[in-house]
Amino acid sequence: MNRPNKTLCFISLLTLSLSAQAARLTLQQCEHLESDHPEKAKRYLMCLDGNIELLERERKTWVTKLVMDTENLQKETGNSQLLPIIQRSFINQERYMEDACRWRYLKQMPNATMAAKIYKRCKIEFIKQHTQELQADFTIQ
Repeated sequence: MNRPNKTLCFISLLTLSLSAQAARLTLQQCEHLESDHPEKAKRYLMCLDGNIELLERERKTWVTKLVMDTENLQKETGNSQLLPIIQRSFINQERYMEDACRWRYLKQMPNATMAAKIYKRCKIEFIKQHTQELQADFTIQ
């Protein structure tokens, strides 16, 4: 088997894996754990953390797929400008998500429990949005 066929086969397997993972991704229902009492709120915050981990893992899978697809395109076309821009966009997206959630956190202080809830919910929504963007095919057909 020559090299391009191995790459194509790997990409096909990765795509199948991504589809299977997306079907398996089920976030925990955390609303029933929500409480303003700091000790009870801990379970709610831990539930949100678990959802953040799941979503982040899915997002990183899509990032990896995009990077691999871009590397293959670079090999085929010789276009070396695309990958650095994509990587820079990931860095900027991370900074934006962190800062956007952080100011919401700080706005709720000194209520640390409410601030943590707001921060984690914010992270969840931003990660979901970014993952949807990574999954979208913006090419004109």
